[in-house]
Amino acid sequence: MSDFPTHLVFDDAVDVIREVAARHRLESETLPLSRAHGRILAEDVIAPIALPPFDNSAMDGFALRHADLGPGETTLKLVGEQFAGMALPLQVGEGECVRITTGAPMPAGADTVVIKENTHANSEHVTVLAPPPHAGANVRRAGEDVASGERVLLAGSRLTPARVSLAASLGIPSLPVHRKPTVAVFSSGDELVEPGLPLAPGQIYDSNRELLMGLLRAEGLEPTAWPRLPDDPRQVEIALRDAGCAFDLIVTCGAVSAGEKDHIPAVLQQFGQVHFWKVKMKPGMPVLFGSLDQARVLALPGNPVSVFATFLGFGRVLIDALQGATEPRALERAQLASPVDKPHARREFMRASVFCDDHGVLRADPNPAVGSHRLRAVSDSNALIVLPDGPQRLAAGSLVEVLRYA
Repeated sequence: MSDFPTHLVFDDAVDVIREVAARHRLESETLPLSRAHGRILAEDVIAPIALPPFDNSAMDGFALRHADLGPGETTLKLVGEQFAGMALPLQVGEGECVRITTGAPMPAGADTVVIKENTHANSEHVTVLAPPPHAGANVRRAGEDVASGERVLLAGSRLTPARVSLAASLGIPSLPVHRKPTVAVFSSGDELVEPGLPLAPGQIYDSNRELLMGLLRAEGLEPTAWPRLPDDPRQVEIALRDAGCAFDLIVTCGAVSAGEKDHIPAVLQQFGQVHFWKVKMKPGMPVLFGSLDQARVLALPGNPVSVFATFLGFGRVLIDALQGATEPRALERAQLASPVDKPHARREFMRASVFCDDHGVLRADPNPAVGSHRLRAVSDSNALIVLPDGPQRLAAGSLVEVLRYA
């Protein structure tokens, strides 16, 4: 009997991956903002200054004292100009105003800005047209966006362009992020041939390598493709143990079931650790998660639809958890364009085309192809419909979760 979990339900398998990855979280590094986009923040960011750092004008116009304005037109004396980029020692007194541009510091004494279009001005006077602006109009107050000392970015969050921009606005030149995992990719099987070479009887072209390389690159990683694993246990052992010493993550496809040529589970059991093997899902049931030396190992089945389902379901979770990501991926739901009948208890991942209809409703049209070997059906689709555990009979219009390919 195995000493590791087998035939887990899908959610329990996800929990195992997160728990193991949390124990092997990758160390942090500090990167300049230009290289931090898309990375996972390793530490909270505390604002060193306020935003805005000073009261400033939100519009081009004239800074004035609201108390000087009457209900109708009011004429004020123009006593200076304040442009963005410098703070002049200007003072607005009773009956006075200062020409001001967007982003320029508010002069002392002024509390309101009237926009240029609502005035008549000459070189000496400005007439504010009725109706007058309300008190405090068009003024950005210091700290109204961010207070100095406020926690503005949380560890575990993904650094989107907006978040990197926020750091830049605070004068922060670099950020601590978790290192991206290094990844070794293996396809396996004596039947596989490189595209472009002639096929002998019984052989097929290796499509899974390019599939995995593309999926990993879409996650912002730079995977390394290793030579194909032959159906020889000693050579499988040597290649995987070499990769286990040099990479953070090993992703394989094929040779993970219970056939005579499926050697990966035995290698992991003998030289590493198996955290679980086989999950109650369709397709992808034989998926294995383990550890080998310094690497976490995600061993996927060989059929291309199984590769998609197990990578989108488990690979993304593992990659995020190794980098300490705490934000869940965006969850999308769509209405079924046609009914679905699932008689079995396993969670199922069904190929589908997701589109927005003429009424703005997101819909998922299931692909009629069956069989986890049918790569054309994957190519013709853009997402997987996630059908929950247990038998399901879903009518057209039912809401379902969808996993986009990218």
